[in-house]
Amino acid sequence: MLHINNKERKFPHVKKGKGHPLILLHGLMGGLSNFKALLDFFPKKGYKVIIPSLPLYNMPLFLTNISNLSKYIIQFLIEIGIKKATLVGNSLGGHIALIIAKKRIDLVHSVVLTGSSGLFEKAFGDAFPKRENYEYIRKKSQEVFYDPKIATKELVDEVFHIVNDKKKGIKTLYIAKSAMKYNMSKDLSVIQQPICLIWGKQDHVTPPEVAEEFHRLLPDSELYWIDKCGHVPMMEHPKKFINILEKWLSKFDFNHENFFCKI
Repeated sequence: MLHINNKERKFPHVKKGKGHPLILLHGLMGGLSNFKALLDFFPKKGYKVIIPSLPLYNMPLFLTNISNLSKYIIQFLIEIGIKKATLVGNSLGGHIALIIAKKRIDLVHSVVLTGSSGLFEKAFGDAFPKRENYEYIRKKSQEVFYDPKIATKELVDEVFHIVNDKKKGIKTLYIAKSAMKYNMSKDLSVIQQPICLIWGKQDHVTPPEVAEEFHRLLPDSELYWIDKCGHVPMMEHPKKFINILEKWLSKFDFNHENFFCKI
């Protein structure tokens, strides 16, 4: 588990390094630790890595949706003084990154999507069937990965706790349903920033055809595949993910870009 500085209570986040900002956005059932490999690597290469904690369970129920999560990250970027960042989003985090890229061109230099929602995803549905059945939750958690061993007992326990906590379970469903309703197929053509798509070939949550559709609809996008990989490539194949991302980022001259960060 990554440590969040207690001083960062307004917008809890982890930060490390100096240079061009990489904002890492986790998914609905994810967390800051999903990006540990990127946090360890990219600060050594001249990047400032920032991982905000999404307030999935802290907003009033009527405000618990993907639009307000996007507004939260926009406010966060403004608060810490960032004007041009690369947003790296997994699953729900990718969806949030796309919304921000569309609404606030001034804040986003580029976007990296991996297993992103926004077009189609397989979810639990309107409820968590068999949510009290640990074995069911374990199986659903394993399906996120190509290698089921990645779904450790600690990870399964965390998901099991969330879906069986009444308030968290309801808010999880609210966010999931709002993401499914917020389809971006008609919005992607106006997103002009460079987009890097890094996808697992065996992603069962946002299948390969979803990546291909993103690639077709986004004007400036490149698509990269990782074999024997599911929905969370940066966890399942961190070295391959980092290699693809580092090469893609190397195309840009960040030494001459106009960005500012107060932290």
